[in-house]
Amino acid sequence: MTEAERQQIYNLRLKGVGYKAIAALLGKSRDTVRIFCKQNGLDGDAKVVALNVKEQMKNHVLCSSCGKLLKQKGRGRIRKFCSDECRRKWWNKNPQVRKKRETAIYNYTCPQCEKTFSCYGNKKRKFCSHDCYIKYRFWSEEDGI
Repeated sequence: MTEAERQQIYNLRLKGVGYKAIAALLGKSRDTVRIFCKQNGLDGDAKVVALNVKEQMKNHVLCSSCGKLLKQKGRGRIRKFCSDECRRKWWNKNPQVRKKRETAIYNYTCPQCEKTFSCYGNKKRKFCSHDCYIKYRFWSEEDGI
């Protein structure tokens, strides 16, 4: 069985597909699929399997992005992702999870266009955009803004 077939079985079981349907799709026997699922903790009712995997992701047994098994180190912070790529992918999909502190949001008025704007985490920002900075810094009234 190839790695692609294993991953396909894994994904199909998480979606709630049964052994027979997976076996027919891959051209394998039902027992081959069932044995693979049993060895990898995907056996039982397909709906229950999906719930168990979500619970394992919460408990950091599986990667929160791709679902691969995580190897936790003996000490230090608990790993949530199997790689930096998975971590970046997950954070890009879930930007609403970031906890932004209210004290780090600053409100300013742009000296060029006089538009009010807010930014997160930058106390020294003055302009709303790079274009406004360039116009303010290098253009004069004679140039025709």
